[in-house]
This record gives sequence, structure tokens and C-alpha cells, in this order.
Amino acid sequence: MTTEGVKTVSPTDPPAQRSAKRGVLSRVSWGLADQAVTSMINFAVGIYVARELGVHAFGVFSLAWLTYGVVLNVSRGLATDPLMVRFSGVPEAAWRAAAARSSGAALAVGTTLGAVCLLVGLGLGGDVGPAFACLGVALPALLLQDSRRFAFFAAGTGQKAFANDLVQGVALVPAMVVAARVGTVAAFLLAWGAAAAAAAGYGFLQSGVRPRVTEARGWLREQRDLGSRYLVENVSLSGAGQLRAYGLGAIAGVGAVGAVRGAELLQGPFLALLMGLSLVTVAEAARVLRRTPHRLGRFCFLLGGGQAGAALLWGTALLLMPDRVGELVLGDVWHTASQLILPATLGVAGAGLGSGAAAGLRALAAARRSLRCQLFASACYLGGGLGGAALAGTVGSAWGVASATACGSAVWWLQLRAALREHHRNVSTTAVIPEVRTP
Repeated sequence: MTTEGVKTVSPTDPPAQRSAKRGVLSRVSWGLADQAVTSMINFAVGIYVARELGVHAFGVFSLAWLTYGVVLNVSRGLATDPLMVRFSGVPEAAWRAAAARSSGAALAVGTTLGAVCLLVGLGLGGDVGPAFACLGVALPALLLQDSRRFAFFAAGTGQKAFANDLVQGVALVPAMVVAARVGTVAAFLLAWGAAAAAAAGYGFLQSGVRPRVTEARGWLREQRDLGSRYLVENVSLSGAGQLRAYGLGAIAGVGAVGAVRGAELLQGPFLALLMGLSLVTVAEAARVLRRTPHRLGRFCFLLGGGQAGAALLWGTALLLMPDRVGELVLGDVWHTASQLILPATLGVAGAGLGSGAAAGLRALAAARRSLRCQLFASACYLGGGLGGAALAGTVGSAWGVASATACGSAVWWLQLRAALREHHRNVSTTAVIPEVRTP
């Protein structure tokens, strides 16, 4: 068979390269824009609560926020992480079916765990109980809206996720004004959930994809090989943060939890970027793996190194910020939070560096390796956070977390290196076709 007159286009051809780079740049740009909106929303909510309610109430709000982080990671591990790995860049019909089932699973998780939070909150009473009860009411909308964002990025339409988050931000303004008049943590949590519900509804108008809750069980069963490991991985991460917050509150008081949350708010753009990392980078890493697998390691290094460098630059700016500006932003929380800026910056930089390797392991579907990494990193985080708190209070906890993050990042990169070697070896083995000679 001859191939004369037939021109094949490969990813190494200059026009194809330029087109591929423009596609990557467009998707990453929309991802960064979306994360900027998300971080601003999270930052605005936290700052508003800190200024309106003070250190103690902000500590209560932080406990509810961290609980939301645990539930969010459960939803992502079971519902949307497998969607990103297996349905990024697939035909539209396959994407729509998977997105409907995935969002149905997210809504089912939000409803189930929201009911648990509601019952726990009603049983607790005091200052914390109403906050947890209202969080339970808000969780279904929060998780459904988050699943919409994942689905849009899996389809390569990040501009829709950006528009969806803009709707949430606009809806949040009047909701927060009403919550400020009520003046309770519970009111702010309900306002947050109401804005997410508006954005989730708009997501249906954008995509026409309705969440299929009745097929949630089938989705969980089919994605069990990845979902079960991603669930443990995600929950170990957020669970370690939750246990650290509870332990720090027991050791140094609820005000210490508020101080740590205040320092995290100052790092808000990068923390939000890391929390939503898989929205852009896992899908993009999966595309790199399909098209130019030999470039995956370089992609992950540039991703992690870029985030770490940006976090260091931001932290340097925070260290140079005058006290009067910090007080304007955080109010009374600034005085304790400002002591944690340096260790918090180093911790975020270490997490950013490690997230590049984590994206590579997700793209490779190396769930066992990523699970081992996350369990190790979470154990270090919890041990460093609580051990540091026992030795030197809030500041000691922050430095313990920074050290633990550096150790965890090193393990992530070692595992990615091993996974890339294994992948290349498998590809080379399957590509070798023995030559058959005829006598």
C-alpha cells in the first residue's frame, strides 16, 4: 500500500503545534480566570464574616468551612475526579451522559451528608450547632454547583465555568447584605448556599444537562476502581485539616483556629487555586498524555514550579504589607494572623510544587501511587500541625505544617518519576512488534 499524495499531520508539525499550544493556553487561561473568581468569592465571604462577627464567631465559621471542605472532597473523589480522568476531551454525547450521572452522584452526596450535618447541628446546639445545621441545608447546592464546574472543564469549555462562577458572585452580593443584617454565622452560611443554588440552576441553562440522581449508584459502581481510591485520598487531605483545626482549638482555643483561617485567607488566591487544581490541570495533563506523553513530566514541573514561585511572590508582598492595611482587611484577626504569614507562605509554596506531580499521577490514573502519597502527606500534615501546636501554640502549628508540606511534596515527585518510567516502559513494550521473516 502506498502513501504517496497523502499528507499526515502529527503533533510535531509546526501548524499543529501552534494550534495545540493555543488550545492549551485558552483552556488554562479560562481555568485561571475561573479560579480567580472562585478565590475572590471565598475571600470575600471569609473577610466579610471576619470583619462583621469577630475572632470567636470567625472561628466557628472556620470549623463549618473546613467541614464543607471534607464533604467537597468526598464528592470530588466519588463523582467528579473520575469524570475528569476518563471523560476529558471525549465526544459530546459521551460527555453529556457522564456529566449527568456525575452531577447526580454529587447531588446525592450533598443531600446525604447535608442531612448528617443538619442532624449533628441540631444535636449540638450552642454557637456551633446552628452553623452546622445551616451548612447541611446549603451542601446540596454547593456540591451540585461544583460538579457543574468540573463538567465544563472536562468538556474543554472553561468559559462556561467562568460565567457560572460570575453568576454565583453576583448572587452572593445581596445574600451577604441580608446575612450581615441578621449578624450570625448561620445566616452567612445560608447566603453562601443560596448563591450556589442560583449558579447551579444557571448551569442547567448553560448545558441542558440535568443531574440524574437515580443513576448515582450506577456511576459509583462503574467508577469504583478510581473513585474509592480518590475518595480515601481526598478525605485524608481534608480530614487531616479538619482534625488539625479541632486539635488546635482544643490545645490553643477557638481563636487560634480563626487566626489560622485568617492567614489562609491572606493566601486565598493560591489556596483556592490548589483546591480547584483538578478543574484545569488534570484534564490538561490527560490531554498531554494522549497527544505527547513524553512531555507530561515537563508539563507537571512547569505547573508545580509556577505555582510555587507565584505563592512565594505573593507571600513576600504580604510580609511587606503595612499593619494598617492588614487591619483594614481582617480587622482584629490581623494581629494574630500576621504572625503566621511566613510559614503559611512556605506551606502553600510546597503544596503548589507537589500539586504539579499530583496532576500527573491523576492523568496517568496511577491511583495507588497517588493514594500512598496523599496518605503520607496527610499524616505529616496532621502530625506537624498538632505537634507544633503542643510545642509552640499557633505559630508552632503553622511551622509544623510548612515542614510537613515540604516532605509531602518530595514524595509526590518521587512517585511521579516512578510512574512515568513505568508508563514509558509499558508503552515501549506494547509498541514492539516482532518481525516475521519468510524463508
